Amino acid sequence: MSNDTYGKSMTTRRAVLGSGAAIAGLAMTGLGAGPARAQQRGGTFRVAKGHGNTTDTLDPATWTNGFMLGLSYGIHGYLTGFARDGSIEPQIAESWEASADASVWRFNIRQGVTFHDGMTLTPEHVATSINYHRGDDSTSAAKPLLEAVQDISIDGNAVVFTLDAGNADFPAALTDYHLTIMPPGDDRGIDWRSGNGCGPYRLVSFQPGVLATFARNTNDWDQNRGFFDEVEMLSIIDLNARTTALITGDVHCIDKLDLKTAGLLGRDPNVTIESVAGNQHYTFAMHANTAPFDDVNVRLALKYGINRQELVDKILFGFGSVGNDHPIGQGQRFFNTELAQTEYDPDRARFHLTEAGLDGLSVRLSAADAAFPGAVDAATLFQASAASAGIEIDVNRVPSDGYWSDVWLKDPFSAVYWGGRPTEDAMFTTAYAADAAWNDTKWQNARFNELLVTARAELDDAKRREMYYEMQAIVNQDGGAIIPMFASYVFALRPGIETGGVYSSHWDMDGERWMERWSFA
Repeated sequence: MSNDTYGKSMTTRRAVLGSGAAIAGLAMTGLGAGPARAQQRGGTFRVAKGHGNTTDTLDPATWTNGFMLGLSYGIHGYLTGFARDGSIEPQIAESWEASADASVWRFNIRQGVTFHDGMTLTPEHVATSINYHRGDDSTSAAKPLLEAVQDISIDGNAVVFTLDAGNADFPAALTDYHLTIMPPGDDRGIDWRSGNGCGPYRLVSFQPGVLATFARNTNDWDQNRGFFDEVEMLSIIDLNARTTALITGDVHCIDKLDLKTAGLLGRDPNVTIESVAGNQHYTFAMHANTAPFDDVNVRLALKYGINRQELVDKILFGFGSVGNDHPIGQGQRFFNTELAQTEYDPDRARFHLTEAGLDGLSVRLSAADAAFPGAVDAATLFQASAASAGIEIDVNRVPSDGYWSDVWLKDPFSAVYWGGRPTEDAMFTTAYAADAAWNDTKWQNARFNELLVTARAELDDAKRREMYYEMQAIVNQDGGAIIPMFASYVFALRPGIETGGVYSSHWDMDGERWMERWSFA
């Protein structure tokens, strides 16, 4: 349907760019970087991931770890995606337009896309798939990203999203890895149980927490991806076992390296270490609604009781940088360059304990290396630094298996890793909004939540920057997350893998899109 029929409020993407609503670095033209050079097809690629739980399912609403991200990007399709250069690229949506106030978005659906069983993908499948994550019955982690969506309608070959206010970042929000496009079924309108997708690979087998195998989708709509004939992805949580599998050549690639031995591993002529800076950060999450963490002075005492530089030096071994108790990375558009760095200060920590009416503090911190590599060691270092401030930390070492189902979101003080999100709004909405399913600090702040909604709809960059600066300061001073460090993505490869040489920094291992992008040399 023409723009005249659709309504004069609709604009071209160029008009939105010109209005100041453009996302810096996220080109709304949808043109991404292609392969560096021609890639050959064939072979079986084996990768060992330091992620995965026996409780994992194919339900996209539940995905929490890198194993499921890798699986999802391999077998499923998305409306939009992030190219390696950080721009937004078209996927199932071949183009999109927004109204002048960015409150109505029209996504034109690519024709000729089929699911692995041969069914043709339609705009109705797109609407149903997104609606799966909406509504009162939804428990999806992506639900907060869609709270502003008031209506999803079909107009010819387009899906139209009507929001309650403008959102200049909406195409970026649709890249969230939960928001897969799935065929129709009986689970609130979609079929997630079969693993039937429209991505570059077909799911052959899935053993949660153990193994998933894939075969190339020869009918994929995009023949410039999916170069391996077969892929085997193993869940190997044990770091030594994962590293041994790489050294012996049983697998071609591993993630979540032991950073203290990464340099030594890199001396092996058959191993290449790759390090990519991004928005990944490691945290200690305090439940701000549970004593003693419900007192802001207790939270501040713990924040001043941690030696951040020591963690960067001894846990990351230089593969990262110091964090400042908010989740926005230095490379992001609205990173607060004016916010004072929280430093290790035992005296100030004691001051805040006094303000809380305490002579000392005793808390239990749960950790496992499933949270992040070296999480238990990091908790032990935190224990030692906090002791100088009169804070006793009991490090509760728990099993790695089941950590994300049994410990995270349940224990009031625990170690956590976050891959980060591409925009400030997506990160704050996913993990810090009051009603977010993944608000792992159980934290609420009225001013923060007011700014979250206002900033999302603001199209003036200067005003958005001011609001996001304030939000970072609020999280720094009042929030329940101790964020001592941002960690680079570090993974290792055997020889003979063609990766293109340029990696996405959106997630680990080339934005977790290694399955579609890499090939044998």
